Amino acid sequence: MSASMIGMLGILIMFILLVLRVPVAFAMFAVGFAGITILDSSRSAFSLLASESFTLASSPELVVIPLFILMGNVASATGMSQRLYDAAYAIIGQFRGGLASATVIGCGGFAALSGSSVASALTMGKVALGQMDRFNYSKRLSTGVVAAGGTLGILIPPSTGFVIYAILTEQSIGRLFLAGVLPGIMLLLLFIVMIMVICYFKPDFGPAGPKTNLREKSKAILGAGPIVMVILLTIGGIYGGLFSPVEAAAVGAGFVILVGFAGRTLSLRMLWQAAREAVVTTATVMLILIAAHMINPFMALSHIPTAVGEFLSMLDLGVIGTLILILMIYLVLGCFLEGFAMLVLTLPIFFPIIMQLGIDPIWFGVLTVLTLEMGLISPPVGINVFIVKSVAPKVELGDIFRGVLPFWLMMVLAVALLLAFPQIVLILPNTMFG
Repeated sequence: MSASMIGMLGILIMFILLVLRVPVAFAMFAVGFAGITILDSSRSAFSLLASESFTLASSPELVVIPLFILMGNVASATGMSQRLYDAAYAIIGQFRGGLASATVIGCGGFAALSGSSVASALTMGKVALGQMDRFNYSKRLSTGVVAAGGTLGILIPPSTGFVIYAILTEQSIGRLFLAGVLPGIMLLLLFIVMIMVICYFKPDFGPAGPKTNLREKSKAILGAGPIVMVILLTIGGIYGGLFSPVEAAAVGAGFVILVGFAGRTLSLRMLWQAAREAVVTTATVMLILIAAHMINPFMALSHIPTAVGEFLSMLDLGVIGTLILILMIYLVLGCFLEGFAMLVLTLPIFFPIIMQLGIDPIWFGVLTVLTLEMGLISPPVGINVFIVKSVAPKVELGDIFRGVLPFWLMMVLAVALLLAFPQIVLILPNTMFG
């Protein structure tokens, strides 16, 4: 059996294991280790396992993952996300669809703290769904807004998706964080525009909330001050050259903890729980990364990337055509696989092709992460949809999927805009890093 056939068989077995609900890390590790043993030797497989595990565990860049996760956990536990939502609600809640727009803004702000789409959807679901129910918002609109708004967590920096992409492709985390800022803001604004359009044609979907006076607005905005300061410290510090991404993560986490203790909203027990959850999540991420580094050499030995590259060259689609085809593959896979799993499974195949075509890896990274976001709300898996379902168990799953459809279309528009105007992605990292 040829090396390519063994590689294809390995990929097939990996997908079968995933369908059988075997954890991603274990499925990748088993296939990668067995594949390297067959194509090279068991000594090489064990040597790679030892060396890659040590290299990843000692990588200072990966420190950003537990620190940003800790920052998001503490912000959620201390009610900072609630205060951000309250501020957005005080400013625009009195307009038709204002509560839904405030939810999107809250999701964007919390995304800039947690870096996790699931955490954003879960937190804002608990915060906002009850409020929208109180003002008789359509269940379809309210749940759709939370599920779609939560996806901003993987795009607006600090994003765990960008960190994983950077590690797997050896790109700059700082450049990727800056590259995600404008697309993240653009997508947030597109969501708000869609809410306004929906509520214009169907006013009963998003009735106006009560008006707030200047004093109430000022109080709500002041309450959101700490979370705004954290965002400015982390993202502004990276952009201004004051911090590296790792230092920004440490400063942000430290600031959130100090604010929590100073405001007496954080106890030692709450901090311990937040830290414990951060460690568990980080351990899971590390295990998947180690498994991914077993898959990479297996893919190289089996010549799968080369074979796929030759096949795409035969299609003669051109650079943009090939890029669109790869993004469409991500979109289809997103209906069945979790976004993180797709990154670690497909980058060893697609990234060498991207580099051969001369496509900017930072631009490709943002396009990939945005496409992964679409998978988070695509049926039948749509993990964010199921997260919202867990928060709102009385809402039919079909209604939530129908609710996210307009926002999914806005994501398609966002991808099209980024394909047409790459500078939306590249202007900040190129300005900062030259």
